[in-house]
Formats: sequence, structure tokens, C-alpha cells
Amino acid sequence: MSVAIIGGTGDEGFGLAVRLGRAGVDVLIGSRSEERGKASAEKARGIAGAGASIEGTSNEAAAAGSDVVIVTVPFAGQAEIYRSIKDSVPQGAVVCDATSPLASAIGRPAWQVLTPWEGSAAEQAKAILPSHARMVAGFHTISAEALHQFDLSMEGDVLLCGADTESKATIGELVERIPDLRWVDAGPLSLARILERLTALMISVNRAYGMNDAGIKMIGRDTWGTPSPRP
Repeated sequence: MSVAIIGGTGDEGFGLAVRLGRAGVDVLIGSRSEERGKASAEKARGIAGAGASIEGTSNEAAAAGSDVVIVTVPFAGQAEIYRSIKDSVPQGAVVCDATSPLASAIGRPAWQVLTPWEGSAAEQAKAILPSHARMVAGFHTISAEALHQFDLSMEGDVLLCGADTESKATIGELVERIPDLRWVDAGPLSLARILERLTALMISVNRAYGMNDAGIKMIGRDTWGTPSPRP
């Protein structure tokens, strides 16, 4: 499985690139600038260690060459980024959107949120992409700061929303490649309207307690993953 990380030069995207590359996933870091993508990939390989398959290129080329596309960009530039890659996303590719519509996009505090016309940033992205793209929303409650603590295991659960179970399981498989992370099927894409706002909640908790790596963990089961069919 090849994975493009659009916005892979940013904090969250770069952290995911290193973690997944270290876990043996073929990663393409995408950037508006091909040169910047290549430079970021070189840096990521140096951290991930020998044998890590991490390359860098433009956003369009990264999307075109991958089975999975993870988009980790600020909400202010999200629509523009999706318009730039919409013709490059392969038929049947799974696209995971990690965007949170934080009010920082308009100069307001990051613990406040905006409401896109479609209801969520993920649904906005789906409206821009071709109908064949399989959209999933996820990674909103994973701290970029924690991702960058490369010598430490991650802690917490990744909640995934999407229209079909198979697409969520594809992203869930990547989540499970990162030690100590679990994934939870949180329902249809419309629930991204709630999921995305958890980022603002985590920012508020971090601010209150003077920390930067608050997260979410679901209790009730030792493992989650793909739900069992109901009888």
C-alpha cells in the first residue's frame, strides 16, 4: 500500500510520514513545491531510519501515485488543496481528511470552530473531489506534538468516520501500524461534524492544563477495529 500525505511538510503530516515510514509503509510527502516535498522527505528518512521508504514530490504527483491519500492541511487552505489534487486522485482511492475547521482560519481562537456549508470539512472535501473518491475523516484527536516525540509510543484512539466500512478499515490498518494506537469506527461521514470539533476541545484542554498532547481514548473494549455484524 502506498500512502500520500498531502501537507506532509506541516507538523501533523510530517509526524505521520515518519511514523508510517518507520513502520514499513511506502510514503509520498506532498507539497505545493516539489523541491520542498523532497527536502521534507529527506529529513523524514533521516529520522525514520535506514530502510524507510519516504519520498517527496508535488501534491498532485503524490496523490496520483498512491492508493491512500491523507490530507493534513489547515482549514484556511483546504478547499484550494483539494481543487488542486481532484484530477489526480486515482479511481477508487481512499482519501482521509484530517482537517478541523478551527476559527484560527479567520484570526479567531483555535478553540473556537467554524461550520462549513456542507456541515464538516470532510464533507466539503467530498463535494470537491470526484465521486469515485472514498472519503474518510480521521486523525483529529492525535496531537502533532505527540507525533513528533519519535522515541515514544503514541497513546490514544483514532476515531474514523466514513460511508463504507472497507475504507475505514484501510485507514485503520495504517493506524495500527503505529505502536499503541487503536482505531474506532465512529460511523458515517456526517459524524465528522462532531469529530472535527474534538480538535478544538483538545486545544482547550491543553490550554487549561498547560500541556500539548491531550488525546481521546474510548473505554469498554480492549480492541475496537471493524465492528462485528449485528445479528
